[in-house]
Amino acid sequence: MSEKILVPVLGESIAEATVAKWLKNTGDTVEADEPIVELETDKVNLEVPSPVKGVLTEINSKDGSTVEVGALLGLVSENGAATSSVKEKEEEIKKIETTSEESNVIKLDASKKEPKIFEEKNEVKKETLEEKPLILTDEVVEKKISNEKLENTTPKPNLENQILSPAVRKIVAEKKIDINSVKGSGKDGRVLKGDLISLMGVNPQPSDRKVQYGQEERIKMTRLRQTIAKRLKQAQENAALLTTFNEVDMSSIMKMRKENQQDFQSRYGIKLGFMSFFVKACVVALKNFPTVNAEIDGDEIVYKNYYNLSFAVGTEKGLVVPVLRNADELSFADIEKNIKNISEKARDGKLTIEDLQGGTFTISNGGVYGSMLSTPILNLPQSGVLGMHNIVERPVVVDGEIKIRPIMYLALSYDHRIIDGKESVSFLKMVKENLEDPRRLFLDI
Repeated sequence: MSEKILVPVLGESIAEATVAKWLKNTGDTVEADEPIVELETDKVNLEVPSPVKGVLTEINSKDGSTVEVGALLGLVSENGAATSSVKEKEEEIKKIETTSEESNVIKLDASKKEPKIFEEKNEVKKETLEEKPLILTDEVVEKKISNEKLENTTPKPNLENQILSPAVRKIVAEKKIDINSVKGSGKDGRVLKGDLISLMGVNPQPSDRKVQYGQEERIKMTRLRQTIAKRLKQAQENAALLTTFNEVDMSSIMKMRKENQQDFQSRYGIKLGFMSFFVKACVVALKNFPTVNAEIDGDEIVYKNYYNLSFAVGTEKGLVVPVLRNADELSFADIEKNIKNISEKARDGKLTIEDLQGGTFTISNGGVYGSMLSTPILNLPQSGVLGMHNIVERPVVVDGEIKIRPIMYLALSYDHRIIDGKESVSFLKMVKENLEDPRRLFLDI
């Protein structure tokens, strides 16, 4: 009896996967729940286990093929009948190959000596070469001597033998030009500044990528990049996107981090970052404005009474958005530890389906890459996303005086279908107030 190996349910909005590689070959014995094939989706990699103990008898989807959820990957037989047949076929093939190879080989007897005629010919050839060496004629000798004299008398350009102007020496040093390859237009072949400028203008150095890949290169988009493009376009087409902005003075947070960083790190074994403050501030605002934490399902609004905050992580393959679950129940230390662990899993490609599901609100930190301002796009079916940006010292008016403060721009993109302008602006204002005075986070106000 054979058991089917099917593509499992892959998670939200994931309908297909790619067969990365089979971990077993046809005819191999497998144990129950032993990983037998590895699948790659646009977000995660997962291993499909064997449903029973037996022998892998059939592989229906080869490496690199695209399969849908529920598709047949292969068959596992609970008896070992298939094993013997497969082994017998392999043995027959080996016998045929061995026989054909042996029939095509001419065996030579090493004890037999080569015919004497070959030895005599070699000896004659050797003696002839030794007795009659090649002798140059007088004409060739004279020509060779004249060429050597000409080479010795012809002056060769050399950096050490030339008196170069300071401008020429500077260009040679900066552009790393081989002066010996430059034909000088000055007196006695002296290299002038114009010669170098002309050389650089006529023969510019091509880029490394152009040398390696040519004028153009075409690379197929990864499944992750294709899905990202599809989902972002879907968000723009289906949601009524609108973005509101504000700025936050980061002085208080930076001061609190500096004063408590050493004690925090020694106690919890992790640094106190900015993300924990933003997560806490967003949770407080989401509780006061539940529509921002809701989503549209058909003609209904689904209000979420839990706070699973998604946060964007950049990887080599593209952007992924893992989920920090029950953020309202986590301390500052717990938030920092969970974010670190999830980020490392994302960069190592070890995220699971569960790590990417169930988010209710997203935080995107483009500031780590130097972004000053942006309008983030929703992560459907969520209705809101907060964009963080870089911290720059700017002049601001404080109590009627101009002062230099570390300022960060905030951007809240939201679905205007269920979130009104008043709610969005008030939400972002509350996030700003909680960040500028972090004590409010501990007072729950």
